[in-house]
Amino acid sequence: MKPQRVDCCRFILGTQINYTQTYFADHHRHFSHDAINRYLSEDKVTPSASWKAAKHLIKFSDNSALIFDDSVLDKRYSFKIERVRRQYSGNEHGVIKGIGVVNCIYVNLDTKEFWVIDWRIDHPDDDGKTKLDHMREMFDNAINHKKLPLDYPSEKSWD
Repeated sequence: MKPQRVDCCRFILGTQINYTQTYFADHHRHFSHDAINRYLSEDKVTPSASWKAAKHLIKFSDNSALIFDDSVLDKRYSFKIERVRRQYSGNEHGVIKGIGVVNCIYVNLDTKEFWVIDWRIDHPDDDGKTKLDHMREMFDNAINHKKLPLDYPSEKSWD
């Protein structure tokens, strides 16, 4: 059995701990690390593919919110991955080699469930964008294209 895009998207959406190929293989009875590696070298799992896999699982609510979070995937032992760069990791409380990711998470405040609905690789050398630029793009996409129901603060809540 070969991994498919939907398998990778479900893994990314479902794991809260570890996003490595090894972890994926260790927790999936049909896929070896090598099979996952071969698949990922041939296909790119994009934010739109993740959204396509997630949107059918989400429990939408008017009482919901978006959370944006940045993280650094630790790649201190990697020497050939293109997007690895030295950057600050709050988890490590210091600068490490890693890949920066900005995540957009949809939270249903009634059920306390959440789903990653969008993400961006933070690599300003490639696109010249800051983490805030990525966040703005994901926010605009969630509102204007995905049409997500959200609990917007009213003007009175600012008083």
